[in-house]
Amino acid sequence: MGEYVIKLPDIGEGVAEAELVEWSVAEGEQVREDQVLGSVMTDKANVEIPSPVEGKVTSLGALVGDTVAVGSIIVRLEVEGEGNHDAADIEKAEPPKAVSAPETPVEKTDAPIDAPEPVEASSPQPTPAMKDGAVSAFRQKGDKPLAAPSVRARALKSGVDLRIVPGSGPIGRITHEDLDVFLSGQQGQTHAATGLSANMSKQETSVIGLRRKIAQRMVQSSTEIPHITIVEEFDVTDIERLRASLNSKRKPDQVKLTLLPFLMRGLVETLKSYPQMNAHYDIETNKLTQFGGVHIGVATQTERGLIVPVAKHCESLDIWAQAAEVTRLSEAARSGDISREELSGSTITLSSLGALGGLASTPIINYPEVAIIGVNKMRIVPIWIDEKFVPRKVMNLSCSFDHRFIDGWDAAQFIQTLKGLIESPAEIFIGV
Repeated sequence: MGEYVIKLPDIGEGVAEAELVEWSVAEGEQVREDQVLGSVMTDKANVEIPSPVEGKVTSLGALVGDTVAVGSIIVRLEVEGEGNHDAADIEKAEPPKAVSAPETPVEKTDAPIDAPEPVEASSPQPTPAMKDGAVSAFRQKGDKPLAAPSVRARALKSGVDLRIVPGSGPIGRITHEDLDVFLSGQQGQTHAATGLSANMSKQETSVIGLRRKIAQRMVQSSTEIPHITIVEEFDVTDIERLRASLNSKRKPDQVKLTLLPFLMRGLVETLKSYPQMNAHYDIETNKLTQFGGVHIGVATQTERGLIVPVAKHCESLDIWAQAAEVTRLSEAARSGDISREELSGSTITLSSLGALGGLASTPIINYPEVAIIGVNKMRIVPIWIDEKFVPRKVMNLSCSFDHRFIDGWDAAQFIQTLKGLIESPAEIFIGV
């Protein structure tokens, strides 16, 4: 028998490390060739790690949530024959280069925790009754409740005897939250009178995988990019009427048109006059790159979180091709079949919550882009036209820009140009 070690492969695109998000096997399990052992996440997408050989798993080199360097040993297999790892090397093998997520620091109290008074050997030890995770109240005379000095000071000021306050902390320690619950009347007789009680439960969840990547990207975008957001109301009555007309005449092989392809087509036309919006800024090289091709990222909600598939070269797609591409990308994103290439390379992003959206939003720019268009929900409102109110369909677009490179005047002009095209939809297709 021999040992076969599997290392995290070079995933490409300059990726030096990846986060382990899932194990599909366990130690002691027999695996076959090409069976998926687990998956890792890069900045772009999930990547599955298959087994190149058949064997039995003897050890897993990282925990879910660990960040693992390319080239690190992640799985060891017992295989028939010599394997790929000499016996002498096994003893000298370095542990996997995994870096776990930093532990959350323990919050320090403003003073040392009071220690319980010693109990004589002959005295019986009181056993506190537990309720909702808290030590039950009514300690005996002489039993000193555990609490920080600041909690004691609040209790004294409020005239509360801490011996009758249930504590939810370690060893029944009373916290400020316990005192708040007691003072709010949610304990004692109030329970019997109302049937209500305080829920003291807590649940901790490790932030890993896509959710961690989203969090990191949001922090990076929010802290590095000075945003300016402008909200403008768009009258979409005419474009909705056009959309309904085109859908009524569509061919069997054509997808149903939503408003999104029209907005994308209008965005393509608007960017011809404002190419500085279709750009990336590289903070390391201090270079702003404008792109001729319009690659629109479409923020898509999936079961794994928000991801942004990219419709490439939208300037070359008509309205039907644009709708088909958006549909294809959205389905691939939600099913998990989308490739890394389809999740990278966007030059500007559209973010829409559809009918769930609010009246306005403040979208965060998709780094390293310099602009994002947020689509809010549609509604019918009365508009004063020709000396009378007329019901019209309107929606707000919330557009955020990188204020380092886009002045407020240019941003406002960009939005008004886009507004003109959307409100007069025939003009969208003049250049097509």
